[in-house]
Amino acid sequence: MSFRVFSRFGRRVEAGPMQQAIEEFLTGVVRERGLSPNTIAAYRNDLEQFANYVAERFGLRDWSELVSEHLEAFLGYLRDRQYAETTAARKLAAIKSFCHYLVRAGLIGANPADGLPVPRVGRFAPRAIGPKEVEQLIAAASSDRTPEGLRDRAMLITLATTGLRVSELTALDVRDVDLDRGELIVRRPNGRERVVPLAREAIEALRDYLERGRPGFTTLKGEQALFLNHRGSRLTRQGFWLILKNYAAAAGLPEVTPHTLRHSFAVRALVDGWDLRDLQRVLGHVSPATTQVYRQLLERIVQSDGRLVADPGCYHEELTMGAARDRAGEL
Repeated sequence: MSFRVFSRFGRRVEAGPMQQAIEEFLTGVVRERGLSPNTIAAYRNDLEQFANYVAERFGLRDWSELVSEHLEAFLGYLRDRQYAETTAARKLAAIKSFCHYLVRAGLIGANPADGLPVPRVGRFAPRAIGPKEVEQLIAAASSDRTPEGLRDRAMLITLATTGLRVSELTALDVRDVDLDRGELIVRRPNGRERVVPLAREAIEALRDYLERGRPGFTTLKGEQALFLNHRGSRLTRQGFWLILKNYAAAAGLPEVTPHTLRHSFAVRALVDGWDLRDLQRVLGHVSPATTQVYRQLLERIVQSDGRLVADPGCYHEELTMGAARDRAGEL
């Protein structure tokens, strides 16, 4: 089947077999690596941008025509358009993975990405706030005893004390919460599951929401989502982001994002003496090297101000991170 995709370069281009190869690659990535829908969407956007570029600039209509000069030209295009180094590196990571697939699938002979220079990635700065700032954020949501307020408080406390990704938080169903055992079951798109322990504060906030908050929403028939929006359906991650943005502004923490709470949990866990392997399991990292980033961050914080271990104020430090790993949602 041949269909068209919208070009980022001003017109529509025919991308039948090229688009088909992208879709087959993405299907394989989901099956092999179990990446989240958000990550897959990012891969698709980057690869379609690349496909549109080589089709319009060089007239490519089949991946078998792809050579290293096309990739180098695309990197030059990104530089000319002043894309951030991390963005360029992320796009190249997607293209390299795709080229490897093209070779395996027999769609091209030599890999045109071999030997391609990797854009220099600057410094990735995961922002982590300390316990005092987390308390300020939660306090901003604690005075509202409406169903929405109880929901928001439960979400913020759960996120801050478990280190869940926001996509994992909003994907939770009621059945995934076991307050008696004090744990959550986090289900990934690839079918893998992990058990995440709940802190006492999270158990209390979730119980309050389940008993007094969630029943106050008009729930759609058969809706199993734990956290609901005003229409009674599952709250989206975009919806949560807007909620967090409002509370962060009220607490005087405008730079806080959903991932800030995940970073904060990880640093605090290491301060409290967690084993790195336990932290890796709870965070759902595939590679221990990803979790090691937080130990490096903590070491840098301690070197800059040893008092932070005893009284962690605002954990905000820069460290080197591979853009491809961040792109894949590992952190």
